[in-house]
Amino acid sequence: MTAEGDPDEELLGRIFLARVIEPGDEAGGRWMREFGVGEVVRRLRNGGEPLPGASGTQWGGLVGRARRAEPERDLAVARAAGVRFVCPGDAEWPGQLDDLGDSRPTGLWVRGRPSLRMWALTSVAVVGARACTEYGAHVAGTLASGLAERGWVVVSGGAYGIDGAAHRGALAAGGATVAVLACGVDRPYPRGHTALINRIAEQGLVVGELPPGDHPTPSRFILRNRVIAALTRGTVVVEAACRSGSLVTARAAGRLGRFTMGVPGPVTSGLSVGVHELLRGDAVLVTDAAEVIELVGDMGELAPPRRGPVLPRDLLEPAARAVLAALPANRTAPAEEIASGARTTPDDAIARLYELRSLGYVERHGDGWKLTRQTMTSARGGRGPC
Repeated sequence: MTAEGDPDEELLGRIFLARVIEPGDEAGGRWMREFGVGEVVRRLRNGGEPLPGASGTQWGGLVGRARRAEPERDLAVARAAGVRFVCPGDAEWPGQLDDLGDSRPTGLWVRGRPSLRMWALTSVAVVGARACTEYGAHVAGTLASGLAERGWVVVSGGAYGIDGAAHRGALAAGGATVAVLACGVDRPYPRGHTALINRIAEQGLVVGELPPGDHPTPSRFILRNRVIAALTRGTVVVEAACRSGSLVTARAAGRLGRFTMGVPGPVTSGLSVGVHELLRGDAVLVTDAAEVIELVGDMGELAPPRRGPVLPRDLLEPAARAVLAALPANRTAPAEEIASGARTTPDDAIARLYELRSLGYVERHGDGWKLTRQTMTSARGGRGPC
């Protein structure tokens, strides 16, 4: 099927159903699977006996919508806006969306030049709170930029806060990003992100289930999140309160067998509560793009190990470190006392002490030995040979 040339019956049927049936409606998905798109369209247009599982009231509402549906007009409006309709079975259809079962989208309206299927193969969702903190926005932008620089596609919902920061981070890196909207892709929402979403459409993709001109509702935002979860290899949550919609995305990702990740935040922040709850469950803690890719990427794409700075004393042999540790912090000590503390012989302790003196760790005072001032300063947190 294709949206170019003469539209076929299946394409127009799915465009019709996208106008009539709400996103994520499992009953509608079951009807299409059991009866076929053509038969469901016919039954809705005729308004006869309800399909299985639909109450009289629900069926009446669907039939009323069906009377107003104009798939040819929707397709014409979409084409005029540079938007195409991608159906299950099309070459561009991302097969991972089929994991949604009967809640799979009837089809997707796509704005932008790249192939949705190809981009979805190496994509990661970065989502989170709308009313995010500066910390959250910084982390989301940096994370998205790092993913984009490494060739990954950043997927988010185009909203204020974390979503916007993630999209901007990917765009700033000259990378790929996809906005999945809960409204018609020809009418960017929120309006304050019109310029951002238009830029995403020019450099990446804007995707949605709703027909041209359709408006968002609270339930459509929640249902949109399942598409983000299914489309990507994993979902990273950056800041989320207890009832954040981004947690819906993460939990949907978990149910679908995708990776679920969270970036920790201050325990004193209400916007960290949702993320930390995820991390107490099956989500994996991540702090940068390399750690995300270690999970979602190919075998062997490991994040670099995290180590503290290597201090000069770390390079000493164990016996020399033991002698150094045996010296008192604030006085001179004889070699016998140092040897006892290091559990070695006096002769061995003396040999190690001369070695440590040559390296600037200790100094000799008569028959005793003492830490140098530089070494004592280092032990208290300053700079020095330790």
